[in-house]
Amino acid sequence: MLTVALPKGELLKHSIRLLQTVGLDFSAFLDSGNRQLQITDTNGIAKGLLVRAQDVPVYVEYGQAQLGIVGYDVLREKKPQVAQLVDLRFGYCRMSVAVKQSSSYRSPLDLPAHGRVASKYVNCAREYFHSLDLPVEIVPLYGSVELGPITGMSEAIVDLVSTGRTLRENGLMEIATLYESTARLIAHPLSYRMNTDNLSDLIANVREAILAAV
Repeated sequence: MLTVALPKGELLKHSIRLLQTVGLDFSAFLDSGNRQLQITDTNGIAKGLLVRAQDVPVYVEYGQAQLGIVGYDVLREKKPQVAQLVDLRFGYCRMSVAVKQSSSYRSPLDLPAHGRVASKYVNCAREYFHSLDLPVEIVPLYGSVELGPITGMSEAIVDLVSTGRTLRENGLMEIATLYESTARLIAHPLSYRMNTDNLSDLIANVREAILAAV
């Protein structure tokens, strides 16, 4: 039976709505009283796993799920061995460098050499500043990253930004964008090549659904 890894959080509703258009119904995950982390879709043809977004590519890479939906930001940070198949065009956000509005920094190159940059996206941040040939210390933070510059622990942050409201309300501003991110359909490479459970048909239907929605 086909298994699909679905991300908890912002992408879940969009993911379930998309899969419903191609015949897979995992809407039970949206029921407020449901605490199950694994369900069978209403047609009995696939299983759904409800996992943290960061864990979606792990389940796919290790073969516990043949398909998954996850943000490009996670793929860039984790670099899992999965097949990236379709840009699903929802869940838009961007990875940005942000600093205090009151600072003199207007570009990442204005930041001091060997200054501190706080981020939960440690690898992306490190790669970006390495590409600028600007040596900085990456400080790993996994919640309220905005407090880095506010408390003076860091000169800047690298974080996902959607509307920018949280930054503005905390006196921060964006000064650069590393990349833009949307949700992606991913697959286990071997399952994809061998067309396990007729994956190719399902993937083609997803592509058609995305094109039809444009």
